[in-house]
Amino acid sequence: MKFTRRIGLLGLGAALAAMPGSLHADPAPPNEAEAPIALLVDLGSGQVLHRREDDRRFLPASVTKVMSAYLAFEMLDDGRLKAGQTFTVSPLLAAKWSGTGSTLFLKAGDKVSVDTLIRGITTVSANDGAVLLAEGAAGSVEKWVALMNQTAARLGMDDSHFGTPNGWPDEGATFVSAHDLALLGKAMITRHPQLYARYFGKSGFSYNGIAQSNHDPMVGIVRGADGIKTGYTREAGYNFLGSAARDGRRLLLVVAGTDSEEERARIARNYVEWGYAAFEPHKIFPADTTIGTALVQDGSTDSVPLQTASPVIADLPSGERPKIELSLHYRGPLVAPIAAGQNVAELEVRIEGMEPYRVPLQAATAVEKANPWQRVVNAVLGWLS
Repeated sequence: MKFTRRIGLLGLGAALAAMPGSLHADPAPPNEAEAPIALLVDLGSGQVLHRREDDRRFLPASVTKVMSAYLAFEMLDDGRLKAGQTFTVSPLLAAKWSGTGSTLFLKAGDKVSVDTLIRGITTVSANDGAVLLAEGAAGSVEKWVALMNQTAARLGMDDSHFGTPNGWPDEGATFVSAHDLALLGKAMITRHPQLYARYFGKSGFSYNGIAQSNHDPMVGIVRGADGIKTGYTREAGYNFLGSAARDGRRLLLVVAGTDSEEERARIARNYVEWGYAAFEPHKIFPADTTIGTALVQDGSTDSVPLQTASPVIADLPSGERPKIELSLHYRGPLVAPIAAGQNVAELEVRIEGMEPYRVPLQAATAVEKANPWQRVVNAVLGWLS
């Protein structure tokens, strides 16, 4: 059963404090002719600031490598990979992939560290590096791709499928949506912030005496930009998954189907600057604020307080103070046992004139499973009510 409880309507006067922002000239978001697919998300608030065709499937080209990097981060985190371990380039891999598209120019017999491979993938989009990482970490490209798809499923990337570790054309077996890429980008940044900072947002990389530049259109140009990945093939066009953090705010954007590298760069830069200029973040609730309660079944208590895990932020159009309506949602009664800090409900935020969004709420306290006497008491109280 779904439970929904309206909490109230907020007027945004002195009650909400504006967080620091950064204002620039505010170009409009890209039109359909410039970028058929576009998405801009504030990762702090969880709000979608602008979207167009964000569930439409498209060919990601080298943006595919973001999933390979994320999978590598997962493996580094749980010990399946070590940054210093090395994999050896086979003659077959060198013959097929060295010098093919973006590359590290790997040679047969080279012993390459995981750290170098990830840097090559994230900074110079190395096709050969992605294949070597796949073969070395999983035993084969096929097994690595299977892990990519399992990871996508866990992240809720329902409109995505991967057929290669590097995004090389594969007759349409690899496809994504902007919505799914935003899920992937968010997971990478929030779950592996140190690895993200270590491997993304670098201006260039050198291997075996060959120095190459990053083609990211925002890094080093847009303040706070630190990635994430460009992609291009004739079939896919020019695509980009990007992010920037500025003054406590992180925006993530996707543009796909742009006509040229120059257009992709212009659109991406204007898009993120528009996001920073056109919206002001306001704090609705601080972290650890109790929002309400949820009913509990078979527990040592019949309800549990719900609290925010992090500050609840609303991005409002600059200079405007629309009304905000809040409602509580959970599927319940919740069944004990419940751990303190467990995500058990959602707070829906509806801002006048904007799309609603939800933020998770946690159980503020643990609820143990009811003992026999408590079950009798709960049954009697339930009957009396």
